[in-house]
Amino acid sequence: MRDPHTTRFPVPVDAALREAGWQPGRWDIRQAEEWADGLRAHTTPAGHRHAVFPAAVEAWAEFGGLRVIAPGPGRQIAPAIVRIDPMAGIHLARTLADLGRSLDTEISPLGEEGDGQALLAIDTTGRVFSIDHTGDWYLGPDLDQALGTLLTGLEPARLTSG
Repeated sequence: MRDPHTTRFPVPVDAALREAGWQPGRWDIRQAEEWADGLRAHTTPAGHRHAVFPAAVEAWAEFGGLRVIAPGPGRQIAPAIVRIDPMAGIHLARTLADLGRSLDTEISPLGEEGDGQALLAIDTTGRVFSIDHTGDWYLGPDLDQALGTLLTGLEPARLTSG
């Protein structure tokens, strides 16, 4: 049995999520399916398409549409404002496919950091990444840990080749 005095997230992350409108059991599968349909229907001029898979749809259903503001100063770096909206990555199908190939997985857009400073992406196992002008970053093995990394200002790990 779960202790009612504990949270799924660290307390400041839980508070920021609740302030943004999240609550345990939140699930908007209708919106998630609309995003999935929109991404599947989009093809870039060069013919690239988005991957859509259960881990992405589940993340969109639980957290989609939220704009989460960090609860305070960051531990190691400035915390990020997080917006979960996969359409932020609609025009980056090739970028996500390239990252997926390098990691031997498929990648789908998840949302963005700040006001478009970085694209957030998720893979088929639920790992979360950030892609910005400086490189590709690993945020965590699942969205819960990635949100903790982003909202508490923990320094993410840079993905390197080789």
